Amino acid sequence: MFPAAIAVLQEDCLVDYRDTLDVMDEATLARRLQHCEGVISQLTDPITASVLNAAPKLRIVAQVAVGIDNIDLAAATARRIVVTNTPGVLTDSTADLTFALLLATARRLSAAERYLRDGKWQRWDIDLLVGTDVHGQTLGIVGFGRIGQAVARRASGFGMRVLCATRTPPPSHLLQELRVQHVPLDTLLINSDFVSLHVPLSAQTHHMIGIDQLARMRRSAILINTARGPIVDEAALTAALEEGMIAGAGLDVFEAEPKVQEGLLQLPNVVLLPHIGSATVATRTRMCVLAAENCATMLRGERPANPVNPQVLA
Repeated sequence: MFPAAIAVLQEDCLVDYRDTLDVMDEATLARRLQHCEGVISQLTDPITASVLNAAPKLRIVAQVAVGIDNIDLAAATARRIVVTNTPGVLTDSTADLTFALLLATARRLSAAERYLRDGKWQRWDIDLLVGTDVHGQTLGIVGFGRIGQAVARRASGFGMRVLCATRTPPPSHLLQELRVQHVPLDTLLINSDFVSLHVPLSAQTHHMIGIDQLARMRRSAILINTARGPIVDEAALTAALEEGMIAGAGLDVFEAEPKVQEGLLQLPNVVLLPHIGSATVATRTRMCVLAAENCATMLRGERPANPVNPQVLA
């Protein structure tokens, strides 16, 4: 946790702060929480039903992230434990990273840097490490929440045509403002030069990009994922890249983090990052502080700003 968040908690709470990057397993976490009324959690913390049941005094789980797939939300709701997250504060940083990953993959920046560092650059050649243009191309955005919209705004600066696919059509005024066309997912996949994923992980979105979807994409297309790893079937993606079904991929998230498919590690047409979408000092500080404020507010008997299961507060 960043220090500013600890200071917020210490104004109202007795804080049991574990200042280490080591991840607690379920048994250790359950022991630590048995007398706690609130917990600040991160994506690596297994907030399972058994952990929640071992904490009879727990009133709030304040997650330092937007995603909450490490938390058993149904179990928390059944126990009337409020779960909060940190939306909004990481939108622009994650959108920046998404576009950086798109550019790096399109222009083969990782391969180019390795080529130079390995001492292979001997002269300028007309076809040396040629990549794909970004300006004027078609970007398909799957999911059109805060981050998807922020990516669309960045795409406009590159003169890109932007498509989006969502289960519920966005408001027409928003589509008009951002110059985005709402289309079915299959239409997006068929017509996009770049496909960028911005949906939450759920039962409906798990492996929503598999071999059938990859087969619909253009052979020249590039897939970008800065959402959650399990949205993409990594084995299918690896096979698609190996067979040339699509041209490349830029990934900041993976199915079994921090493990990465060995096949992906061997491919030259993939840019891989260690889940750093929101990793700026300012953004990570704001995330920690917002989680701390959610927790402290709840423990004071007030309504936290970002409940994921607001029915508990009804």
